[in-house]
Amino acid sequence: MSQADRPFKVLGMQQVAIGGTDKHRLKRLWVDMLGLAQTGTFQSERENVDEDILAMGRGAHAVEVDIMQPFDMAKKPAVHATPLNHIGLWIDDLPKAVAWLTAQGVRFAPGGIRKGAAGYDICFIHPKSSAEFPIGGEGVLIELVQAPPEVVAALG
Repeated sequence: MSQADRPFKVLGMQQVAIGGTDKHRLKRLWVDMLGLAQTGTFQSERENVDEDILAMGRGAHAVEVDIMQPFDMAKKPAVHATPLNHIGLWIDDLPKAVAWLTAQGVRFAPGGIRKGAAGYDICFIHPKSSAEFPIGGEGVLIELVQAPPEVVAALG
């Protein structure tokens, strides 16, 4: 399969999400010790997540490090159960990517394309394949993130 057959591009790493039982302990390392700046917060009881959004780098080359803890340790999704929760990839055309990948047999997690914590449209490739969709993340949850125009221009 050639790159010309694919109607979208992966432009670069958008984020790394790290889960734990206490985001203040995570913050001590990532903010206090390593010096990353906090750029936002996100809370969703439906998604069982209390998240701080950190950043390293600048502009189109910035990478988010999202540190997360669950609201309820007993509920799903269990954002703390896998310490490296997911990686996020900048995509130049998210709707085309989802349509094409689905047609190729890639399994997506429930929820479809929606606004993510940082305000960009997102969706997730499921960490496990299924009989209907034989391609998954092989144990890794992968977030596809619609890149804003300045990131497409800088990285495309």
